[in-house]
Amino acid sequence: MSNIVGIEHDRVTNTTSTDFPGFSADSANTEWSLDYFKENFKLDIKYITERTANFDLIGLDTSIANAFRRIMIAEVPSVAAEYVYIFNNTSVIQDEVLAHRIGLVPLKVDPDQLTWINKEADEKDKFTDDNTIVLSLDIVCSKNPNASPNSTNPDNLYRNHKVYAKNLKFEPQGRQVELFANNPVVPCDPNILLAKLRPGQEISLRVHCILGIGADHAKFSPVSTASYRLLPVIDILKPIVGKDALEFQQCFPNGVIDINEKGEAYVKDSRKDTVSREVLRHEKFNGKVKLGRRRDHFIFNVESTGAMPPEEIFFKSVRILKNKADYLRNCPIANLN
Repeated sequence: MSNIVGIEHDRVTNTTSTDFPGFSADSANTEWSLDYFKENFKLDIKYITERTANFDLIGLDTSIANAFRRIMIAEVPSVAAEYVYIFNNTSVIQDEVLAHRIGLVPLKVDPDQLTWINKEADEKDKFTDDNTIVLSLDIVCSKNPNASPNSTNPDNLYRNHKVYAKNLKFEPQGRQVELFANNPVVPCDPNILLAKLRPGQEISLRVHCILGIGADHAKFSPVSTASYRLLPVIDILKPIVGKDALEFQQCFPNGVIDINEKGEAYVKDSRKDTVSREVLRHEKFNGKVKLGRRRDHFIFNVESTGAMPPEEIFFKSVRILKNKADYLRNCPIANLN
């Protein structure tokens, strides 16, 4: 029971963290064991799509699980617009607002193909084909000569009156002609609206995109969401049958509780539970059910912006945490007695 966080009607119990991962006050073995960890740790992948991954990490301490979450959000590098050179902007959107909108457009590019930029270098030496992606945007709005005389629809009256992310064109430099020949840099979501124009208005600019991390700016974060929750635990202490079973079933989201052939309620899939505690409001179920959450079972949900697959984001977070541990292990200060 020390591994279960208790969920009661008006409070949460057994929330005290341990002195170190794996420690249990009611266990005879109070030291952390690598062999025990290897034996009990599990990675259970539920599903992976182009942009979303859902998986379980079982047998981890909260500090490690939370480290993965924070690293995925703030320390996994990706590529985004950093410098916007505006040559002409006669739209109603101010230059700085337009530049900000362009910066938030996620780009489909492998960050491992670029090197980090030296921001302290001179302007002429700062940008190279090794560290910078160049995008251009040149668009002019004009009237549609074939528009219907009675039409009031801007899509019919004007040409190029909506400026989308797909209007950003990749301009390969140097070795990038071959490097990105098969995978040119494009926005992950081509239909992001950047600006609206009217006849005679135009936008002309160049964008320099570089490597960065979410800790510096949210535009560099490769995830739109990276979160976890603890596995819900539902223990039915006494049989619940008949009409009570149907009412008990309705206290949980669909798929959590089912009723067997004997008319008795049982837990079908506690993973789908949202821990609303609705069942604890009913006096008839008092003493018949106990709710909790397993402390070392984390249900992760990672949504990528499209810059890279969600599973790659997690793998990179593991490598980053490993590098941090190696650095700390080899740091002279850490080895002082």
